Amino acid sequence: MAKRCNITNTKPMVGNNVSHAVNKTKRQFLPNLQNVSFFSEILGKKIKIKSTSRGIKTVEKNGGIDNYLLSLKNSKHTPETRKLKKSLIIQQSKK
Repeated sequence: MAKRCNITNTKPMVGNNVSHAVNKTKRQFLPNLQNVSFFSEILGKKIKIKSTSRGIKTVEKNGGIDNYLLSLKNSKHTPETRKLKKSLIIQQSKK
């Protein structure tokens, strides 16, 4: 399973563990991923997304998952959020 945030597109970073003797060994910094379900008012259902805690705060700041996805540029979307945005636009045009 990919350790990537669907909202902020954050992925694991690589760095070093540095000991007291300044020995360096490779390590990975993993993002703080959470399984979250946001309620979409336009679609009328819950959307399950794997997101970082920073991504959850970003969505809440922008007024929900609908506003966040519709305001984000297409180049910034992940494939999962691109599909969600397309379904939101289609549902909006029906109303």
